[in-house]
Amino acid sequence: MDFFDIGLLKTFTHYFLHFICPVFIALIFYRENWKKVYLILLATMLVDLDHLFADPIFDPNRASVGFHILHSYYAIAVYFLMLFFKGNIRIIGIGLLFHMLTDLQDFYFWSH
Repeated sequence: MDFFDIGLLKTFTHYFLHFICPVFIALIFYRENWKKVYLILLATMLVDLDHLFADPIFDPNRASVGFHILHSYYAIAVYFLMLFFKGNIRIIGIGLLFHMLTDLQDFYFWSH
């Protein structure tokens, strides 16, 4: 095994961005209700259910963004519009957009 395993770093980065960064988002921007906000941000990962409609379900050589229906550019536009609402809708929009950024970096940063 190499001292520096790029696959392990990619996996760590992906899950760090999906599970740990939302804690920081919640603590920095929603300190009063950070636990509730963190759970909402985690719930936005349900957007990955659209992967179940793809064949194969997971393909490491395929970018999620622009391929899956809930990862489409039209969906991303809706997620962006959610930022202009207040309350939980805005938090959901933040979570969905952060999820899309995580998936984008996961494919484009590590694949080339």
